[in-house]
Amino acid sequence: MSALRPLAELALEVLTTADGRAKTALSRRHAADWFAARRAGEVPTIGTANPPLRPARPDKPELLSPRDVPRRKPGTPEGRIAILHAVAHIELNAVDLHWDLIARFSHVPMPIGFFDDWVKAADEESKHFNLMCDCLEAQGSHYGAMAAHAGMWRAAEDTAEDLMARLAVVPMVLEARGLDVTPGMIKIFQNAKDSQAIEALETIYAEEVGHVAYGSKWFHFLCGRQDTDPKDLFHELVTRYFPSPLKPPFNDEKRAEAGIPLDFYWPLSETTPK
Repeated sequence: MSALRPLAELALEVLTTADGRAKTALSRRHAADWFAARRAGEVPTIGTANPPLRPARPDKPELLSPRDVPRRKPGTPEGRIAILHAVAHIELNAVDLHWDLIARFSHVPMPIGFFDDWVKAADEESKHFNLMCDCLEAQGSHYGAMAAHAGMWRAAEDTAEDLMARLAVVPMVLEARGLDVTPGMIKIFQNAKDSQAIEALETIYAEEVGHVAYGSKWFHFLCGRQDTDPKDLFHELVTRYFPSPLKPPFNDEKRAEAGIPLDFYWPLSETTPK
């Protein structure tokens, strides 16, 4: 029996902490305690939780409809700060998404490795948020200094009742999109010779492959348990819960590394492969 409190309870604590730095510090502490228990050979209690539909968030940034978020040219210092701020916002949402996955679906019988993976992902997303905050502060800004995308949490709300839909839409669509666009962001900061931002974004890029892979792995696991065709179900769930077509260009190499075949996402795109 582990001395660690039930994991779902720890997840709920993160979800109900508003401040970004405080949320991620708590997230990293709970992850460290989880993995210390696992290294000691323990199988900690998962427990159950009733998480809020929306996690606690700081008063700033102001959340706007995507079309109302000001656009800035990436070649300018202000544009690069806007990119860092947008990534910080994505990473803070990702921290909550992974802990919400643990808390909301803690009642679903899953192997302990499922929880190992998502605690690790939440820990890494917490690190990513802090890296982005450090970059912003080095530029004289901070998280909350500008408006951000209000729709980031919608996928979590839409899939709150369906674990397989959550896995399909969040890691296998939204996080996979990060694999497509991050190389272009890195290039912008290479052109600006911003070594701190380059290093931070390269860390995020490398570790996000694993998060997408966790989504694919556990989606396929559940399909196997239900004797369901993974590709057909993926297409059905993404069409239902993600109404927009997927936007190429796709990073086929990194998506393949994460365990997502071409025939999962190309049929859902605006175009077909050449």
